Amino acid sequence: MRSELLLMAGYHAWAFERLYAALVPLDDAAYRDDCGLFFRSIHGTLNHLLLADRVWFARFQGERYEVAGLDSELEGDRVLLEHALADQAPRWAAWIAAADDATLAATLDYTNLAGTVFSNPLAAVLLHVFNHATHHRGQISAALTTRGLAAPELDLIAYLRGVGAPLPAV
Repeated sequence: MRSELLLMAGYHAWAFERLYAALVPLDDAAYRDDCGLFFRSIHGTLNHLLLADRVWFARFQGERYEVAGLDSELEGDRVLLEHALADQAPRWAAWIAAADDATLAATLDYTNLAGTVFSNPLAAVLLHVFNHATHHRGQISAALTTRGLAAPELDLIAYLRGVGAPLPAV
């Protein structure tokens, strides 16, 4: 399971890099406009992705990341938000690589933002983190196309082909 989780962690970081490269030609007004996404704008959605990564990462460390809500703005500056996401995404691979087998096979006990306690398989929660980001990156890709820009190719297979990452054994 470790190799699959490391694969997804690498994909997670790579997809953010590709997405940000596609955002370069987008002017700031279009970047911040409400374009009908769940977190309204591309900027709001990227802030949510940073927030979600930080909340989940804290949980994996047995901590709680305090935030007012899932739509909280952690970083108002576009460039600083990009840097924050670029710094956060690779932390997953380092955490997975350092975790022992027992940890990866364990359950994760955590409290959500509403105060409800949950216990889920840790590896499955990690997959959720990566899948959640994929979902919102897809929303941003759609927003780019409505603004006349090309959406980046973010499929996992493109990552596998582009970086030569091996498919995990099944």
